[in-house]
Amino acid sequence: MLISQLSVILNKLLPRIDSIKQIRQKIGITQKKLATMTGVSTSMINQIESGRSQPSYETAKKIFESLAKLEGESSSHTAGDFCSKDIVKLKPTNTLHDAIKKMHQSSISQIPIFDNADVVGVISEDGIVKHLADLGEAELKKAKLADTMDPAPPIVDFDTPANVLVPLIRYSKCILVSKKSKIVGIITASDTLKMME
Repeated sequence: MLISQLSVILNKLLPRIDSIKQIRQKIGITQKKLATMTGVSTSMINQIESGRSQPSYETAKKIFESLAKLEGESSSHTAGDFCSKDIVKLKPTNTLHDAIKKMHQSSISQIPIFDNADVVGVISEDGIVKHLADLGEAELKKAKLADTMDPAPPIVDFDTPANVLVPLIRYSKCILVSKKSKIVGIITASDTLKMME
């Protein structure tokens, strides 16, 4: 059960598999070159693109990273250019009331949850509304974040090409940015709009 839930979460962190061919053609590389870059056979790339084969998470990740690298060569912007360095954080022991108050004060719609230096989850307006229906307002405010938070958001490297961020933000409320294994920033949907400017 846990494995299948984890698989669903991991798959949400990647763009759609059926977009591989479109991205590859947009960049202008052959199936053979993509296969060489990702360490799989050309026939496997062909089968994935035609929908005859479903890649493992690791293979899909390698393919998208290779495509992003090639796309990134034409774009010099990185995750570090767009992230907000001022991260509002809460702990698993904080209550939902603390989260609601902090969201209003900071005009934000999601807050990552940290247990010391480790990211353990995220709480968002959507998540709070979802729990409101189950718990009721009085119980909701007392509920601990450890019991109500969503899984931790994806973490990307500071130098990740900006074009990789848009598909990720579609599936996650926020993306955390790390540099030398330390979380240094956060990217939300509104930050990705800066890329359009």
